[in-house]
Amino acid sequence: MNLTSHLSPLASGEDTICALATAPGGALGIIRVSGSQAFAAVSAICSVCCESVAANTVRFTHIRQGQEIIDEAMVSIFRAPHSYTGEDSVEISCHGSRYILNKVLELLVQHGCRMAGPGEFTMRAYLNGKMDLSQAEAVADLIASSNKTTHQMAMSQLRGHFSSELSRLRDKLLKLTSLLELELDFSDHEDLEFADRTELLIIATDINTRITRLAQSFQTGNALKNGIPVAIVGAPNVGKSTLLNALVGEERAIVSDIQGTTRDAIEDTIQLGGVTFRFIDTAGIRHTDDKIENLGIERSKAAAQRASIILLMTQPGVPYPDVPIREDQTVIRIENKTETFQAKYGVGLDLLRQQLIEAAPKADDSDVIVTSARQYETLIQAHENLQRVIDGLMMQLSGDLLSEDLRLVLSNLAEITGQGQITPQETLNNIFSHFCVGK
Repeated sequence: MNLTSHLSPLASGEDTICALATAPGGALGIIRVSGSQAFAAVSAICSVCCESVAANTVRFTHIRQGQEIIDEAMVSIFRAPHSYTGEDSVEISCHGSRYILNKVLELLVQHGCRMAGPGEFTMRAYLNGKMDLSQAEAVADLIASSNKTTHQMAMSQLRGHFSSELSRLRDKLLKLTSLLELELDFSDHEDLEFADRTELLIIATDINTRITRLAQSFQTGNALKNGIPVAIVGAPNVGKSTLLNALVGEERAIVSDIQGTTRDAIEDTIQLGGVTFRFIDTAGIRHTDDKIENLGIERSKAAAQRASIILLMTQPGVPYPDVPIREDQTVIRIENKTETFQAKYGVGLDLLRQQLIEAAPKADDSDVIVTSARQYETLIQAHENLQRVIDGLMMQLSGDLLSEDLRLVLSNLAEITGQGQITPQETLNNIFSHFCVGK
């Protein structure tokens, strides 16, 4: 059985696909064409014979429908396997008119192309060995990156840092498997020992530690990808809503002297130091008989529990609110309406912004940080399977039982990259369905 046996006809790469690869509305638009008939289809609608043009060459052309000139354009020629998809490919750079772009796509379809589905170009790149699954997922993250940090994480994974780490772990696991297999092959020779159990335990524990660290990095990656949650918590009228408005630079929350004005959480995001922070202004925490306000207070406490950072606010004469704090949460205490901090007038805000930047998780382009829930769940499975190997080594279980669990760990790591094992169509569809059309 091979991988393509799991694929639908539309994903098999047997036909030639086309799609707009740029967002509509700009001065220019790029239409991407890929497949065995890409050169023929493009040549049929323009004044350049793509088949005779050298690879990695750009040519000026007219796009035509019969004798009518639709547009003046540039065509870029890429020959298999040296293209994004690994197939013969052409990129047509047209003017950004919706009419022109739609007309060019219509002409391509008339000459044998099919409109591509979401992520189909990148799926073909994966199927043709241009990248593994973890790198393919990084393409989607790169497109969606909204700040410096998420861009760095996506570039790190796209450049293969995560894949290289998994490859190193795979090599160590293969060493373990090989030693255990030798032990089984020569089990009738009691005087031969190929697998020192103490050494195997050290190797397995070291691998499991690294897998655990990778899995734990998902919490950081998820926060950096979706915005670090920051809860602004305090008693009523200490300036929480004023602080939110000052940080985001607009009147997002109602400011009033009346206690209990904020009854539901209000969220907004800003970028500081290349990191996105997601601020949550919560209802003031106090004792009240108002049922609606109490609902808001309960939501405030729940928001504080979910936050990575808590801005605990007070003012002279008002105690800090009593909220449970987790060990892994950063708490920044703010005494508002003092000489050193006045949210209303911006006093102390620069220092607070710096504290937030310092409290944020750090990531650079050399870090391996997991941002995909699929990868995280598979790493957890690998950890559990490898833990059984470690437990088995400590209990002196036979090598055949240990080898079976080791094979499961190898299968888990292969599932992340999609290399070395059969990947079901459901997994591929789940990954590539999140892409935009044209990528």
